[in-house]
Amino acid sequence: MKLVTFKHQGATRIGALVEKEGARYILDLQQAEPQLPVDMIAFLEAGEEALAAARQAIASAPADALVPDTEVTLLAPVPRPGKIICMGHNYHDHSAKADGELPEYPTFFSKYTNTVIGPGHPIVLPRVSDMVDNEAELGCIIGKRARHIKEEQALDYVAGYTIFNDVSARDYVKRSSQWMMGKTFDTFGPMGPVLVTADEIPEPDDLELVLTVNGQEIQHGSTRNFIFSIPFLIAYLSEVMTLEPGDLLSTGTPSRIGDFRENPIYMKPGDEVRIRIDKIGELHNPFVAEAG
Repeated sequence: MKLVTFKHQGATRIGALVEKEGARYILDLQQAEPQLPVDMIAFLEAGEEALAAARQAIASAPADALVPDTEVTLLAPVPRPGKIICMGHNYHDHSAKADGELPEYPTFFSKYTNTVIGPGHPIVLPRVSDMVDNEAELGCIIGKRARHIKEEQALDYVAGYTIFNDVSARDYVKRSSQWMMGKTFDTFGPMGPVLVTADEIPEPDDLELVLTVNGQEIQHGSTRNFIFSIPFLIAYLSEVMTLEPGDLLSTGTPSRIGDFRENPIYMKPGDEVRIRIDKIGELHNPFVAEAG
């Protein structure tokens, strides 16, 4: 299933992306199956029973529950994750070690809900930075509470996957050894367009990622180049904290980000970034100047 959070006629709901006869629709899940919640985190907390009901609703979707996707506004699939945990340097071609030695342990940092926006929503370029660029990342959404779990069981705790753009103000990132300030400007966490359930992506370590700016390819990589696998990352995090439904784990970015080029590429108003990941789709966002 491709799950979404959307706004239609002033109401925010959860739904599923449905394709029929070449057209794309959003199925209002709660309208099709009234027992289902209207909030994505509540839906994930309801577990397999909710997933089964949603699949049944899709299979027998009444016409009046289908809305053309052009008539809705898609939000981030999980608009307010409890945690946004990001990986640094998780690709062999983007390792933290200058001498090529791989890191022994993963490097994590956090973003916050103020950063989260959905597909098509503008990324605001801060007045105080002129060194903003993008990072294409596979986002992993947690589906069940996880604490002290084993690596071989970790994928059982995944609800699904989405696209995440770890937008970064490089001048602020470089001001200290802690990256938080440069990563957490408002709108610096575009996510979407859908949450693809885990059963449709049984091998998340074999997905191609492509990022373009104004049609120019900036990044092109594959999750085959992960240093730390998703099961390892989930198990490792669960040693420290309880992971909960709706938490987002963003799994790092391949090389060739704009800041690391011989001639760095930084964003300006009017630019548009697009990220495509196999089996998920495409996330696109324009850049605008901060008001005032």
